[in-house]
Parts: sequence; structure tokens; C-alpha cells
Amino acid sequence: MLHKVNITGLTMDPTSNTPIIILKTEDDEQAVPIWIGLLEATSIASALQNIKYERPMTHDLFKNFSESLEISISKVEVCDLRDNTFFARIYFVAKDRSFDMDARPSDAIALALRFQAPIYVDDSVIQHSKLREGNVEVADTSEEGKKWADYLDKLSSEDFGKYKV
Repeated sequence: MLHKVNITGLTMDPTSNTPIIILKTEDDEQAVPIWIGLLEATSIASALQNIKYERPMTHDLFKNFSESLEISISKVEVCDLRDNTFFARIYFVAKDRSFDMDARPSDAIALALRFQAPIYVDDSVIQHSKLREGNVEVADTSEEGKKWADYLDKLSSEDFGKYKV
């Protein structure tokens, strides 16, 4: 089952200085945090804040190219989570056919914003990305692994910043 989501936050992980995008389901407000690259976070933030650059950035260039070929994006899906890696699909519509492609979630989201396409997350991704309550087994027992487990355990919704759009 797919859940329509909204971007409710874009923040930095204080430990690794890696951007995190927070997606929240519209139906029951479950949060899905996805760690993304700095360039993709910048692209997403500029789209959220409607910032236009003098020259097109990569995602803007892709949009311009797609539109010149009369191709649009109907939706994007964050469809899988395997070995701590998120997977996404972008669904395209052309005048004579529809097709989809594999993509990183950050790129799919950056393009969805530019095409004003809805973003969905598969139920299995939501279930696998939930922070478990109670006793959990920490696979990485190194000091670094313990620091991450402690950090994630103490993470609350107030820890996430929000962009004002």
C-alpha cells in the first residue's frame, strides 16, 4: 500500500553533518527520515523555497530537457529499503507512453517538487524505517555504533527543523 507524503522537514544530522529529509504521511502522520547528500538537499531546499538561479542546476536542467521532449512526471515512490539504503521510482508520462525508472529518493523528490508531482512511500518502507520501541538488538557494537544507537533512541520530532515555504 502506498501512502502520500509531504516534506515536513529538512535538517542536519548533528553527528555526521549529513542532511536528513523528513517525509510524513498525510493519512496518519508517520515520519520517514532519509539521510541524503548535501547537493540534493540544496536542490530540494531551493525548490521548497522557490529559489531560482541564473543558470539551471542539475534537477532544473533535467526538468527543462524533459519538458522539451513533452515528458512529465506523474508521481514518485520511495518503494524499498534494503541494507539501510532507500530506493525510489520516478513515473514518467510521455505523449505516446508511460514508463518508470529507478532513482535515488533524493533525486526523485527534487524532481517531484519541480514537476509538482505527488510523493508516495510504500508501507513496507514505513514499517522498516520506524524506530523500534523497547529492546532492540544493536548490530554494530563498536563505540561508534553505540553512539548512533543512543542518538537514534533519543531522537524526537522536535529535533527536526522545518523550512518555511
